[in-house]
Amino acid sequence: MEHHFYPTNEEKTISELGEKRLLDVLSNMLLIRNFEVRAESAYQMGHIGGFFHAYIGQEAVQLGAVEAIGEKNWWITTYRCHALALLLGATPSEIMAELYGRATGNAMGRGGSMHLYTDRLLGGFGIVGGQVPIATGAAFQVKYKKIKDEISVCFLGDGAVPQGAVHEAWNLAALWDLRCLFVIENNQWGMGTHVERAVSVKRLAEDKAPGYGMKGYTLDGMDFLHCYQAFKELGAQMLKDNRPILVEVLTERFRGHSISDPGLYRTKDELKLLQERDPIEIYKKKLENQGILTEEKYKEMNQAARKIAQEAMKFAEESPWPSADTLEKDVFAP
Repeated sequence: MEHHFYPTNEEKTISELGEKRLLDVLSNMLLIRNFEVRAESAYQMGHIGGFFHAYIGQEAVQLGAVEAIGEKNWWITTYRCHALALLLGATPSEIMAELYGRATGNAMGRGGSMHLYTDRLLGGFGIVGGQVPIATGAAFQVKYKKIKDEISVCFLGDGAVPQGAVHEAWNLAALWDLRCLFVIENNQWGMGTHVERAVSVKRLAEDKAPGYGMKGYTLDGMDFLHCYQAFKELGAQMLKDNRPILVEVLTERFRGHSISDPGLYRTKDELKLLQERDPIEIYKKKLENQGILTEEKYKEMNQAARKIAQEAMKFAEESPWPSADTLEKDVFAP
């Protein structure tokens, strides 16, 4: 069944954002990409242990959402959480130090790759689909406190769609008229299982949403400008209607599910073909066509992002290990 993308107007979006902000977006995309690449290399060198899930290939999705909807909302995501933490105020150094397990890390070295937080980021979440009820709870408190200008935004993967708690949360959000934007980042693979072998419908939002009395939309997750305008309009619609919305964003991850996954379920030729739709390259070409970006400027921006990531690695390597005395700090028990 064919997907019908949410209708957007690229010229309108470019005009609205303006040259400076368009370049700032590219800077953030490059920072996410370079951070992930350097963190991967640190893992391979043995500096990082445990789990590690890169966001490479999906940069346009969360960046489009944050730029469009704004930081002053409630955000929660999966274990693939480095990018969203960067976008919501965590520094590259504190995130890298957290990956290294150091005391200067985002969670004092105790959360690792899958558990990053900021004032408005309720965390990366290690349990598949476990963040969806929490996001629904955040939307409930917005309604309970009668906050007029906030929503809750929840990212989940296609692999979470069959989970029972996800559907319970969607039902409650619709039943109670909660302003929660559920964003399914469909990167086609739940670990090594293709989405078509795991989910009974072809369009994860458009087919599922009507069963909960919600509206459902599909976005092109490789195109930042498309994601930005769609998320901006959907966020405004939620504030007006006080209803949840289900969105499927079609995207691709260019790495395995995690760093330990060689991704043998995709051939090299298939991966090469996918990478021709790199969201950074797509966005770069659009800025070049507008006369906003030159190849020289792009290389300069990419080098600046690489330097920030390298400095974050240096900061992490030089940071102290946490003391055993802090092991039970901030742990709540009855």
